[in-house]
Amino acid sequence: METQLRVPQFRMTNYHEKKWLVIYTKPRWEKKVDKLLKQSGIECYCPVRDVVNQWSDRKKEISVPLFSSYVFVHVDAYEQSRALYVMGALGFVYYMGKPAIVKDNVIDEIRTNLSRYKDMEIVSLQNLTVGDTVKIKDGALVNQMGKVLQIQGKNVLMVFETINCALVTRVSIQNLSVHNISENHEN
Repeated sequence: METQLRVPQFRMTNYHEKKWLVIYTKPRWEKKVDKLLKQSGIECYCPVRDVVNQWSDRKKEISVPLFSSYVFVHVDAYEQSRALYVMGALGFVYYMGKPAIVKDNVIDEIRTNLSRYKDMEIVSLQNLTVGDTVKIKDGALVNQMGKVLQIQGKNVLMVFETINCALVTRVSIQNLSVHNISENHEN
């Protein structure tokens, strides 16, 4: 009887294959890092959207990054380390112990959607869940406290309990601050 030795097949990584990775930048350095990467010959993408800022004496349209503190880089294994030597780059965003890879079609979708929808923005829902007590920062119900009933895109359905009745309204996530219930007990 002949015994065959099984040799595991290892797939060699193509070191010249380019992948989209995400660089974490210093706060408000996204456009500077993007410019420095391009000057270094590294393909990168910092999605921006145009917003109108209102000052007391004037209005001005400015470009702001769609993702705070993130720039996408299209690099191979050799360019990865070069990308981190750019001033303002703090490191790669990691997923499961390796630099997070963003699929090409995701980058294409971001580009397409930004060209179609000029008012597109990213709103973080990380710190907001149904049942949270929140405080309204701006608008008609400023400084009112309420509970989150439902999250609907960029709006939150809230309930405000008052004398034996409830007022339910939709509020933009940007106008809310999460209120830590333990803070009430400390004061």
